[in-house]
Amino acid sequence: MAAPFFTTPFQPFVYQSPQDAVTAFQILGGEAQIVQIMLKPQEKVVSKPGSMCYMSGSIQMENVYMPENEAGVWQWVLGKCVTGMVLQNTGSTDGFVGIAAPTLARIIPIDLALFGGEMLCQPDAFFCSINDVKVKNVDPRAHNVITSAEGFLRQKISGQGLAFIVGGGSVVQKNLEVGEVLAVDVSSIVAVSASVNVQIKYNGPMRRVLFGGDNMVTAHLTGPGIVFIQSMPFRRLSQRIARAVTSPNMRDNPKFLFQIAILFFIAYIVVSSLILTDI
Repeated sequence: MAAPFFTTPFQPFVYQSPQDAVTAFQILGGEAQIVQIMLKPQEKVVSKPGSMCYMSGSIQMENVYMPENEAGVWQWVLGKCVTGMVLQNTGSTDGFVGIAAPTLARIIPIDLALFGGEMLCQPDAFFCSINDVKVKNVDPRAHNVITSAEGFLRQKISGQGLAFIVGGGSVVQKNLEVGEVLAVDVSSIVAVSASVNVQIKYNGPMRRVLFGGDNMVTAHLTGPGIVFIQSMPFRRLSQRIARAVTSPNMRDNPKFLFQIAILFFIAYIVVSSLILTDI
């Protein structure tokens, strides 16, 4: 039987630095990847603190405050890092730096000049950047309820440089044609180009939230534009790890405590009604 034919198929994200690239780089490894960036004299890379894995002897590392990359003092109060790490080649010959992904994730290079100079990403998707790249994080306090793209894509990357973002598990890309619609689970979206129209849809009644509400919120994406999708969001991975180290009841049924509370509440109503009937 022939394989099914799709007009705009999903493609595993594969990217190699072109030979004429201004800054050469290699993405090494499988799931927990490392990006190795070659730096000419006085060139620099901006990355998250603690992400450096190895570097040549001519690379100097410095932490600097990045006011344009974070929301400010409130992010610092809430435990968010408000600094960035600058890795600069201060030598007279070419150097290199290896920056590791923070989790079991794949690294996606984004040439912002090819995406209209702007991308919307999941929180903490930004990894590192070269040249003209600015990162703006939207204050999550104003988006407790998801009502728009900024409600869950709270990181905006802009500029004309090269940015690297991370996606959990396997990453695929989807090229949306004009008017083409794609429904994706909200947590599975890594990034979308600014030209994509995003609409949020809640699936099913509220009882699905209480009794097994998976895939409750989906994003309907309308082209044109490019979407990057991850198979294992970090939140889902962390939840499964948490279930594995809890008691068997909690591991097999994560809503165990909630169900016990409902049973106690029903018992309270029944007992109260009996007492009032006797009176």
